[in-house]
Amino acid sequence: MIHIIKEMDQFYMKRALGLAARAQGRTSPNPMVGAVIVKNGQLIGEGYHHQAGTPHAEVHALNEAGEQAVGATLYVTLEPCSHFGRTPPCADAVIKAGIKRVVIATTDPNPQVAGKGIARLKDAGIEVELGVMEHEASRLNEVFFKYIQTGLPFVALKTAMTLDGKIASYSGDSKWITGEDARHYVHQLRNIYDAIMVGIGTVLKDDPFLNTRLEIADMRNPVRIIIDSNLDLPPTSNIARSSHEQRTLVFCSSNSDSQRREPLEALGVELISLDIDSDLIPLEKVLGILGEMGLCSLLVEGGGEINAYLLEHQLLDKAYWFIAPKIIGGRQAPSPIGGQGIEFMKDALELKSMEIQKFSEDFLLTGYFKEWC
Repeated sequence: MIHIIKEMDQFYMKRALGLAARAQGRTSPNPMVGAVIVKNGQLIGEGYHHQAGTPHAEVHALNEAGEQAVGATLYVTLEPCSHFGRTPPCADAVIKAGIKRVVIATTDPNPQVAGKGIARLKDAGIEVELGVMEHEASRLNEVFFKYIQTGLPFVALKTAMTLDGKIASYSGDSKWITGEDARHYVHQLRNIYDAIMVGIGTVLKDDPFLNTRLEIADMRNPVRIIIDSNLDLPPTSNIARSSHEQRTLVFCSSNSDSQRREPLEALGVELISLDIDSDLIPLEKVLGILGEMGLCSLLVEGGGEINAYLLEHQLLDKAYWFIAPKIIGGRQAPSPIGGQGIEFMKDALELKSMEIQKFSEDFLLTGYFKEWC
């Protein structure tokens, strides 16, 4: 009997996780949450949190269940909140609805909740089961888990290289290393990350838009972050000319040419000046500012030097590493990671929790530098 109950708990929790994932990239700075209500083996209500400021998953599910919620079981991917934010506490709504049992995947790391929601449910006499599909639920909210604990965005590096480790030929040509399917997946990533970051070198070489190109109804563009200490961004660039349509932040030195500021600002570019002693923008400071702005996740599509800085300063959390079955050679052909590099193999950085996907002829290796769940 216990085995059957556990299987049913996992079945309904999996459904709740699927609901939560529908809002991927849309709930910042809130977590993604899904909820399912079951009574006598029948699903009577479900819902998920759509975006910050709107009703939480539990409220959607309870509204759908109505009076049938009395004596039912609630499956929810994250501990119900117990505090007043933009919406009332979900724990109170669950208690008021007469729910008998609550199955929770994982606790909420937010100090304002952190076990208080569970305690409130138990104090009301509700049976609480914790830890069903905990790893899956935590992984789904890895961005939220880092942001709520550190105030910093979750930083993912995306790069694409040939089989011999090159991101471009010796002449600088890089179109295209990977095929169409892999590039389409990158646009799916852009669709769920709050911001995208590159250095001015990438902008000058490729003149990209750094937007999202998908044929879906709820497509959105990430905020563009350009690291440009000398303010070399041309007003004629695609980035500058489209800044009224897609928010663009340029981090530059306070010593950069003041005459370059006005035409960029007129185009909608937001300039953030930093007092620095050299041409090197401290990316740890950039991440702190982005976190204060409420940008919870950052996709880095930079070149070897920005990638190296982030690695050397341990600022990366995740990697999306595409490998194409192509060989181009060349001593001067750039690689994904520049900088000085390590001296001894024993000091090499290793990715954890690796996964491999295949896109036509290309491979994607996904792994973690830091895990927050």
